[in-house]
Amino acid sequence: MTEPGDRPLSPTGVPHVAGHRHADVSGGWLRAATFGAMDGLVSNTALIAGVAASASAHTVVISGVAGLLAGAFSMALGEYTSVTTANEQIDSEVRVERRSFQKHPQAERAELVEMLVEMGMTPQTATTASEEIHRDPNRALNFHLVQELGVDPTEKPSPRVAALSSFGMFAIGAVIPLIPYLLGLESLWVGLAFGGVGLMLAGGTAAKITRQPLVRGALRQLLFGAVAIGATYLVGLLVGVAVT
Repeated sequence: MTEPGDRPLSPTGVPHVAGHRHADVSGGWLRAATFGAMDGLVSNTALIAGVAASASAHTVVISGVAGLLAGAFSMALGEYTSVTTANEQIDSEVRVERRSFQKHPQAERAELVEMLVEMGMTPQTATTASEEIHRDPNRALNFHLVQELGVDPTEKPSPRVAALSSFGMFAIGAVIPLIPYLLGLESLWVGLAFGGVGLMLAGGTAAKITRQPLVRGALRQLLFGAVAIGATYLVGLLVGVAVT
């Protein structure tokens, strides 16, 4: 009988660790959201800096809003297409493996035995495990794909989630350097300050989610953004001088 407070046991007799949780790394939303936020901040802050180097505040606002909309839609469509293509490739590999299961079942069992032996099992244990796994064709198929390709076909990311995450976070990131202009503060330096703070917040948030040092994540993103923004400002300045 289990006493109160005892940890529940797994089938192997090892107690489960209470509160042991893993983040969702297969849904696709975190990568898309992080990429969208960073891209929105860097690209629109750089665009504003480049335009402001030789244009009026009104032109900066128009360019910034256009960059926000164009970038958000571009990011969303790109994420949807890329994730859909990756999922279709996985589906194609599933069909290839399924045909191999149907045509060469014994060879697939032998292949699994070899993989399990390479993982450290004895040949006898690996043979028994292979037979048990292959009792369920779908589970065996997934197991083979995980071992051979490193992907689980039952945990594919959602193209819609990736697209919406990318669109929303790009728009949020892109609007941050525009805030001073929208409030009537026609100052590039204030806009750059907003963009810099946004970059540090985005980098720090990503670092917190991935359990990395916050300061390093924030400063790293600020440095990368500063390089892109500075280069774009210089180009805008040179183009403005050449045109005039």
